[in-house]
Amino acid sequence: MEKKIITVSRQFGSGGRSIAKAAAEKLGIAYYDKDIVKQVALETGFDTEYIEAHGEHAPSTSRYAYAFSHNIHHAGLHGAMTGVSPAEFLWLMQREVILRLADKEPCVIVGRCADYILRDREDCLNVFIHASKEYRADRIVRLYGESEKAPKKRLDEKDKKRKVNYRHFTDREWGDAVNYHVSLDSGVIGEEACVDIITRLYRGE
Repeated sequence: MEKKIITVSRQFGSGGRSIAKAAAEKLGIAYYDKDIVKQVALETGFDTEYIEAHGEHAPSTSRYAYAFSHNIHHAGLHGAMTGVSPAEFLWLMQREVILRLADKEPCVIVGRCADYILRDREDCLNVFIHASKEYRADRIVRLYGESEKAPKKRLDEKDKKRKVNYRHFTDREWGDAVNYHVSLDSGVIGEEACVDIITRLYRGE
């Protein structure tokens, strides 16, 4: 079946976001990443920085990160969705936005468990971008500069929070090849080649 949607999940520092954007531009289809954050913020009243921080990251690296989440009891937030934790509320709202975007037009969607949310659609191409820790550590220093934390520690923390978040909401393992149609090593293949592979698969070439 011809593909309509591409979801791109990625390890921190692998270049997944850049690859996703380049693929969307090459295919001439919509690209959704920060736009999802803005839309969720508009519909929930949550601060964009909060959504950025918690939209695809668990509060901590512990597998019990969500065990003590507090419920929302604010009638003005979303009516029927009151009584759930902020994390659950954010998940539900992101899910709604992603489902609408997928129905709206061909597009590339980055992160936020989109591969799972759209798992029943046969017109999705689900991609996972990864690379060696050495490659990613060098890349984040070049792009984002040094910080108080060592590059590899930053990588570990980001990836563990994504893994915990993905596991909590999907009951699946983040990065497990069986959850994606294709898994690409951007450090070995190169970003341009990744873009080429994704666009060719999307077009059925």
